[in-house]
Amino acid sequence: MYRQLRVAAVIPAFNEARAIGEAVASVPELVDDIIVVDDASTDATGARAAQAGQKRPVMVIRHPQNRGVGAAIITGYERAFSDPRVDVTCVLAGDGQMDPADLPGLLDPIADGRADYVKGNRFLHPDVWREMPPVRIAGNIALSLATKVTSGLWHVFDSQCGYTAISRRALAGIDLARVFPRYGYPNDLLARLSGAGVRVADVCVRPVYGPAWKSGIRPHMVIYPVAYVLLRSWLGRLGRFDRELKPVAAQE
Repeated sequence: MYRQLRVAAVIPAFNEARAIGEAVASVPELVDDIIVVDDASTDATGARAAQAGQKRPVMVIRHPQNRGVGAAIITGYERAFSDPRVDVTCVLAGDGQMDPADLPGLLDPIADGRADYVKGNRFLHPDVWREMPPVRIAGNIALSLATKVTSGLWHVFDSQCGYTAISRRALAGIDLARVFPRYGYPNDLLARLSGAGVRVADVCVRPVYGPAWKSGIRPHMVIYPVAYVLLRSWLGRLGRFDRELKPVAAQE
């Protein structure tokens, strides 16, 4: 529990056998439920996640086919939402690329009633220019600026940061089945949250890149899907999402 909120953590993972055990073990005690979604890994990711949960209950859900990181997160969201006791669901990385010490900062705006979706912004941290690889800095800045335009969330930056927390109320306000499942997922989700009237905030988180970090992202994984997602988001801003979204404000 954190400030009277029951917290679930979703950890999407694909071929993270080397790091998943430590990632699970590092989840703060304030998290009540840990959900690891193994996106059809070909290594021992699922088994090692389960082993890491020997001291704390860990639910491991396996996709029979690889569906993408967005789809893995959505599966975790759906499982967390199915438990009526869960108030907030956060997302942490299966490769340990998120600092557990930053989690309270993501939860506080929700606990205070100031936001329903909170995302990390590594560009607010002074170490970003030293820790984040230059190619990532350039790509994140470009995508963040484009996402500001397509989502209308002008106060939000670092769109690709996956360190997030979402309230139960916000999860009820979006159609999870329609969210883009692969690279481009965060850009699509931000547009949908904006269209649903969800209050979005971003907070400072520490950029974490180990010495052995190597990106598995290739240009073809980014250019076409993200261009499609951004175009769809822009059309959504023109009102095309109206039939898909359930305004959160109307649920109060």
